Amino acid sequence: MEERWSTEHVLSLAPDAASRKAAGKLSSPASWSATGTDGSALWGECGGNGRTPYRTVVELATPAYTCTCPSRKFPCKHALGLLLFWSGTPGSVPAAEPTDWASDWLTARRERAGLRPVRPEAPADPAAARRRAEKRSARVAAGAAELRLRLTDRIRHGLADRSAGGPWEEVAARMVDAQATGLAARVRELDSTPQQHLLEEYAMLHLLATAATRVDELPAPLAATVRARVGYTTDTADLLSGPTVRDRWHVLGSRTSPMDGGADDRLTTRRLWLRGAKTGRTALLLAFGRPGQAPDLALPTGHVLEADLAFHPGARPLRAVLGTRYGAPEPGPATPPPGLTAAEAVAGYGTAVADDPWLDAWPTVLTATVPVLTPDGWHLTDGRHTLPVHRAATPEPALWRLAAVSTGRPLTVFGEHGHRGFTPVTAWGPDHRPINLTTP
Repeated sequence: MEERWSTEHVLSLAPDAASRKAAGKLSSPASWSATGTDGSALWGECGGNGRTPYRTVVELATPAYTCTCPSRKFPCKHALGLLLFWSGTPGSVPAAEPTDWASDWLTARRERAGLRPVRPEAPADPAAARRRAEKRSARVAAGAAELRLRLTDRIRHGLADRSAGGPWEEVAARMVDAQATGLAARVRELDSTPQQHLLEEYAMLHLLATAATRVDELPAPLAATVRARVGYTTDTADLLSGPTVRDRWHVLGSRTSPMDGGADDRLTTRRLWLRGAKTGRTALLLAFGRPGQAPDLALPTGHVLEADLAFHPGARPLRAVLGTRYGAPEPGPATPPPGLTAAEAVAGYGTAVADDPWLDAWPTVLTATVPVLTPDGWHLTDGRHTLPVHRAATPEPALWRLAAVSTGRPLTVFGEHGHRGFTPVTAWGPDHRPINLTTP
């Protein structure tokens, strides 16, 4: 089965934010012609400013790229756009034999690497798959070891000297070469991390890199968490072919935002949080939309959907994919969901972090809480304890909307609680009607 990459995986390959934005504009069918895939490579033609379209080829296993455009970025926006087009919609790129120009590049590359041409129509070879997995594991471990050395060098020079070693983009590119796209994404964030949070980010990244070099020694659930955060992906079909959880899932809230924040011409991501009525499990569904196209998954907040969910493996399983639905979403209960006190929310996040040290936040329902504005910023209080609001992740209008719903009275609020504070998403007013705080 062809492994279809996730949007996050594709965007993690981008050399910078400008490339991610430009790739989003090239992810629609209108941008491409003469596309095809043989299971091991993609190719297509993309119109540019000249009379001749740019010819783009992506070899998926490494991955490797070529394009006739003059860009010096690697991969260029055309390669990223083609990957987004292919990954976004199954069947968008038809199965075909490589064109002459794609075949010439692929053949030459494989000859240089001493590889035989891939024949996707041949039966799957378990031994070959095992060798590929071992080869990638070795690459990831080598990349993680190099990252540890880079972090040690930066610490040796001192956190105040950000010029030491140059920007982190070069290191991120090395992580992409090592097929550790999750490490690459975290490394890129270091250049924009505030000084006061830099040491903790270094420490958590060093811990992840160390775990990646010893993943075979870890308990299976923690090893799965490390692999996912390093950049390994699991195909949706493979997840759904395994164990699933059937329940009546209460939609706690959703948030849709540009993946790079800002303009309408960028890719958008939608996060939906669910809670099982019988199991009590919390689940996070992710959906993505191209420019001008809303994400294809939408569930109304407060409604209930009976369905099967398949959870990604990990020490603290949260992200899931939606399987079989047993009917349409129905209006949910007339009362808010049960919640926690502020102290219990802190303890709950601590328990989650004990399982997954790299968790930035954990979905939480707070009960009997009131929003208050203090000289130190917004807080949520239950009269005994308070939680600061994560201001960087919470738009100002959402906070004033929350205050307007409360009018000084206790509310039930759903959001994400983490070490930077609480990010409110949904509030239940006096009439028990859920109100999405993230949309006007």
